[in-house]
Amino acid sequence: MSPFTKPALDLDGQIALLQARGLTIRYPERAKSYLEVISFFRLSIYMRPFQIPNDVEHKFKNNVEFKSIVDLYAFDRELRLLMMDAIERVEVAVRAMLNNHMGIKYQTEEQNSGSHWYLNKALFHRDYDHNRMLSDVGYCQSRDHEQLMKDIQKINNKNVTDTAKERHINNRTRESYPRFYQHTYQSPPLMPSWAMVEELTFGTISHIYKGLAKDADRKAIAKRFSTPQDVFQSWLHTLHFVRNCCAHHSRLWNRELSISPKVPNGKEWVLPETLVPSQVRPKHRIYMVLLMLAHLMRQISPDSQWHNKVKALILLHPAVPLAPMGFPNNWREHTFWGGEDE
Repeated sequence: MSPFTKPALDLDGQIALLQARGLTIRYPERAKSYLEVISFFRLSIYMRPFQIPNDVEHKFKNNVEFKSIVDLYAFDRELRLLMMDAIERVEVAVRAMLNNHMGIKYQTEEQNSGSHWYLNKALFHRDYDHNRMLSDVGYCQSRDHEQLMKDIQKINNKNVTDTAKERHINNRTRESYPRFYQHTYQSPPLMPSWAMVEELTFGTISHIYKGLAKDADRKAIAKRFSTPQDVFQSWLHTLHFVRNCCAHHSRLWNRELSISPKVPNGKEWVLPETLVPSQVRPKHRIYMVLLMLAHLMRQISPDSQWHNKVKALILLHPAVPLAPMGFPNNWREHTFWGGEDE
């Protein structure tokens, strides 16, 4: 291992370094404005397609302009926003469908059976970490309740009337359901399922779905999305990963999925194993995720124009290479994007 010796560079130094590497910067002051709000480090990953492969000095190919890098970054940012929009709607629908199915199906004459179905360990696989899930729900409640107690203490220390204090405390109590539940009810100790599915992370919801003991339950939920249950389970895992990429502003454009989602049967899912000449595998790239989201959006909101927004974004950035995303040459002919242009 060698010591790290790279110095911190100011904006002028960063511009000089890029120019020394062969990048054309027509408007240095404008470029400095970009580097001031989008770090050199964040932009550097978008520079790689424009640099000479395996060059130790990171030299740029001939006639590459700074504008091309910024355009690619802007495209990736807009792509993340579009994908996050669809994933959010899918996520909300999955949460609702999970509880709607399980709560109604397992509502019996026994008290709290349907409202708290997730407390029943028998509804989950033996290898599912049921206690950890309950611990996550309990943490959500206790965290919010502790904050409520602090708020109540502050309110009680204020020099206002008792009526005003009571009103303020009531407002604080109702700001979130976990704090309201723990402050209001004694039994069961944990909140009802319709609140639980809204409070846990999407990753935890994905594991709950995977952990359901009965095939019939997983199939019934997946059927609402017109997707086989094993495929749907795989998709939830992939969407959780992509959601985290979007939430952390990470690059999507040419990202390779470490674990590719399962592909359903059907002609609309037939993709080339590799693209020529890039050798990119579409099933391992963002194109596959876009197809997944286009399909799921059709099930959730048949009138949605999300697929047209994706198409418009691609056409708005003709200089962005599509092969690294896994787009085949005939992608516009695919039924999910509306078929061939008229």
